[in-house]
Amino acid sequence: MQEAGLVEIEFYTDPLCCWSWAFEPQWRRLRYEYSGKIRWRYRMAGMIPNWSSYSDPLNSVSKPLQMGPVWLEAKHLSGMPIEDKVWFANPPASSYPACLAMKCSGLQSPEAAEMYLRRVREAVMLHGRDISKEEVLLEVAKGLSEEATRLLDYTQFERELHGEEARNAFVEDLKQVRYLGITRYPALTLSKPGQPGLLIVGYRPYEALVSTLKKVAPEIEPARRMKDAKEYSSFWSGVTERETEEALSLG
Repeated sequence: MQEAGLVEIEFYTDPLCCWSWAFEPQWRRLRYEYSGKIRWRYRMAGMIPNWSSYSDPLNSVSKPLQMGPVWLEAKHLSGMPIEDKVWFANPPASSYPACLAMKCSGLQSPEAAEMYLRRVREAVMLHGRDISKEEVLLEVAKGLSEEATRLLDYTQFERELHGEEARNAFVEDLKQVRYLGITRYPALTLSKPGQPGLLIVGYRPYEALVSTLKKVAPEIEPARRMKDAKEYSSFWSGVTERETEEALSLG
């Protein structure tokens, strides 16, 4: 999935960001249609260090219960399935552990990071799991390693989860987030290698994403379009109904 391309994208996100999950249909469609013409990497934002220090004045959120309505809004606006009741029943205490686990998976390969991020998001967004707990993060890794043996080595993941390399990679992401002053997610920087880029912030329609891509690389054209829902689902190892609708240009 990480072929050299015309445009480089840095994707700033957090496993606990509902708007990043809501943005998955557009983001997946872009990577599918422009496969081989873009390359990307994920930066973890560390959105919620803990609830004693977290505050989102824009949405009036300073404690877990107040996050539920934000997730409900993302669910209704995007059409993506979201288990907003997690904030009442099983609220995560921090997003740092999941961010660290994500960087840990990335030590094995960009593809492992890609799949691990998706599985962690599904764990909390679809199944209401508490992804601030290490046992849940390890369970996700275990499942992924069994599903795709060559993609993720579970023993290595478990060993490196508390290692210096993963921690340093996460710290580097946090520095970059602060340097750019990014406070809303998802946020993407799009650029040609060695050139200044453009920043797009927040939940946006697909047209806005493509428009920004074209500003960076006016000559870029899609490599393919999705014509068969079954093939699209197979390409991603599973999709939501909303993701299929987006790829078919119905959403």
